[in-house]
Amino acid sequence: MGILDFLKKKERKKEAELTSFLPQEIYESGVLELQDIIAPSALKITPNEINLGEKIARTFFVISYPRFLTESWFAPIINLDKIFNISIFIHPIETAKILRQFQKKVAEVQSQINQRENKGLVRDPMLDTAYQDLESLRDNLQQAQEKLFDVGVYITIYGNNEDELNKLEAEIKSVLESKLVYLKPALFQQEQGYKSILPTADDELGVHSKLNSSPLSSIFPFVSFDLTSDKGILYGINRHNNSLVLFDRFSLDNYNSVTFAKSGSGKSYATKLEILRSLMFDTDVIVIDPEKEYQFLSEAVGGKNFDISLNSASHINPFDLPVPREDESASDVLRSNVINLVGLFRIMFGGLTPEEDAIVDRAISETYALKDITAESDFANLEPPLLSDFELVLSGMEGAEGLVQKLSKFTRGSWAGFINRPTNVDIDAKFVVFSIRDMEDELKPVAMYIITHYIWTAIRRQLKKRLLVIDEAWWMMKSEDTASFLFSMAKRGRKYFLGLATITQDVDDFLRSPYGLPIVTNSSIQILLKQSPSTVDNLQRVFNLTDEEKFLLLESDVGEGLFFVGQKHVAIKVIASYTEDQIITSDPSQLLAIKRAREDLNSSGQ
Repeated sequence: MGILDFLKKKERKKEAELTSFLPQEIYESGVLELQDIIAPSALKITPNEINLGEKIARTFFVISYPRFLTESWFAPIINLDKIFNISIFIHPIETAKILRQFQKKVAEVQSQINQRENKGLVRDPMLDTAYQDLESLRDNLQQAQEKLFDVGVYITIYGNNEDELNKLEAEIKSVLESKLVYLKPALFQQEQGYKSILPTADDELGVHSKLNSSPLSSIFPFVSFDLTSDKGILYGINRHNNSLVLFDRFSLDNYNSVTFAKSGSGKSYATKLEILRSLMFDTDVIVIDPEKEYQFLSEAVGGKNFDISLNSASHINPFDLPVPREDESASDVLRSNVINLVGLFRIMFGGLTPEEDAIVDRAISETYALKDITAESDFANLEPPLLSDFELVLSGMEGAEGLVQKLSKFTRGSWAGFINRPTNVDIDAKFVVFSIRDMEDELKPVAMYIITHYIWTAIRRQLKKRLLVIDEAWWMMKSEDTASFLFSMAKRGRKYFLGLATITQDVDDFLRSPYGLPIVTNSSIQILLKQSPSTVDNLQRVFNLTDEEKFLLLESDVGEGLFFVGQKHVAIKVIASYTEDQIITSDPSQLLAIKRAREDLNSSGQ
């Protein structure tokens, strides 16, 4: 037997022994280690890339920077919705050593400038700029205002094939080159490059650029804004860095906010939490509540709760006239209320033709005249007319037969108990809730219009810090008149120290209105909580969200989302204390448990 045959026989014997070594035996013998589990099935190193099993990896390093680096220039790369690794190595340089080098470099540059002057050549702007930069940096280093570092920035991208890898490379290079930052592949150093991006902190590639402290800070990878103020209320926790989102809406350009969220995502919970905390800062709060969710909160803080429905005891007369303020006349108030009433009847009648609009306008003026109310009257001592008075005037006018027939449903028909009564509500409490849950859906836009006008009149009468919360605001967007009035309040509220908070789960209906987007743009605070797939694309377009932020809204838990203030926004999680949670919760299981606990407490007390 030859030596070659002997070796082959020995190799076959060894393979047979390995084949008979069962996985259980491997595990028990401790042969299989962690590195055997995480290692790729195969490894191939080429000059331009590394094959890691089924993936291809390619490493680059930053070779050149512009003269100035703007803040957060690296953020578009960090937030790119791709799979890649970034390593940033920062090696401090001894200041005394670098100053000696700078002294020599400054002398060289100054010598070149002098030589050009002696030869009569035109000055070189690049040399002048270099000299100024060197001198400025040398001064800052000597004064300990700056330090110098050797900085290496390495990026490793991954792909399933060459085409995918090349496409991602082109995308990253395009983003960076637009900011005058240039990359180069680690040719024949892909192994060292890949080891440099592993979480072992080994800088095996060793390609560095010298950067001082200021431009180095712009590379900091954890880009997140802090919305922490020295005053205001706690809205939640910043999910990026666990800092507090502490803000005062009344310190902004306007005091308005919008909240978009799907049903059950915690929008009412977050709003009630803001209300509870705002009340502690001497803010009056008024709520239009479509689902009777704020009643318990109102009772807990000693507020007032008014049920507005066909059979309720609370009424608002839309013909009420406020007492004119010092800066307005009685004729201005009367004219404004006539215009508002025309808008109300437009909603009640399902629209008005130009002829009907003129008839209604004239009939309203004559109705006030019937009660001796004119532009010269003292509104404080006069009793305003009712809807039945308006019907009486309208019935005597030519061409108003159809309008009288429609109006009869509100004065003598099944809806007669709604608005044909004198006003018997007031908002002289710190917290006031108008509940319209029991109002028929067909009449909810009418009810919201009347309530908001009543509130607006009271707000204009007395200047106080107030927050008006309109839950399920999409009801108001159904009619152009109610949507227009909501937008008017959003624009004018700041003059009267009013913050308007609009909340809706029907995003598409809200934004479909011509007043939807203007209301959003006139709101300094925007809160986006968990969204449904059918609406998130529309929100991404309106709020210029990245794909990562879009997916965050789809995958958020209850009470999680995005919090926008001006040009800044953070991912937020709404957090409440135990006591706050017991007061504001809308979870049916929690409410049932609280109810049972009260019943048990009452029964034990008896």
